[in-house]
Amino acid sequence: MIQLRVTGPRGRALPTWGYLALVAGYVLLVQVLGAVLTRDVDSAYASPTTVDALWRGISVPVGAGVVYVVVAVTVLRWWRPVVLDARAVRGWVVIVPVAMLGSIVLSTNYAGLADRGFTFSLLLLASALVVGFAEETLFRGIGVTAFRVNGFPEVRVALWTSLVFGLAHASNLISTGPKAFAQVLVTAVAGYFFYLIRRRTGGLLAAAIVHGLWDFALISSTVVPGKSYFGLGVGLFAIIALTIIVYALRRDIEPLPPRPPDPAEHPRTRR
Repeated sequence: MIQLRVTGPRGRALPTWGYLALVAGYVLLVQVLGAVLTRDVDSAYASPTTVDALWRGISVPVGAGVVYVVVAVTVLRWWRPVVLDARAVRGWVVIVPVAMLGSIVLSTNYAGLADRGFTFSLLLLASALVVGFAEETLFRGIGVTAFRVNGFPEVRVALWTSLVFGLAHASNLISTGPKAFAQVLVTAVAGYFFYLIRRRTGGLLAAAIVHGLWDFALISSTVVPGKSYFGLGVGLFAIIALTIIVYALRRDIEPLPPRPPDPAEHPRTRR
């Protein structure tokens, strides 16, 4: 369902095709800028091993992406609905950010980061957080708001924003080949968990931080060339375990409807 003349709360209109075009522009900007800056750098996608490869491949491209999404939200005048979310979910959903943060602590390659040095580690952390803020603003901020104001029910808001998030990473087929298909699936599922974090915490901030730290832990597994690290397996296990839990409790995510008043508890006053 697409409605072409729906506006956000006190903001401009953005049809769903317009949102998809916005996502395509972001992906194009980040991919092209990254390709241009790393054309003479020997580094695989999202696997920087030097400060030079890191700022060229991640820091600058995603920094430009942040500017892109900030301009978009400002033009749309959607800052409030993008940043805040009043649609709460049930309390047990807190297990999602808790489990993801626990996985981050366990999966981060501390020895590898120490081998790369303090400057590299600090720049990687800052760059990963920038990724988190850029992508959460685009997908769980603008995306959630766009689908909501265009009349989609919440279950489809969650579904489509997660799928778009996953498919946006299909662009990595250019740099990583067919294995990017697995990344699309895992990324889409992780996107749904970030959506739940947004709703559980009432806004974008927590989801952006968890997203950034999650990417930091994943990238840290690849920073030492020729050495494998178990951290990627920990992250995958966490995604699978959370998927099972959330699927089993899927009917208990949305808050219970308000209970109608009981006449026995509020008897009418006789005149």
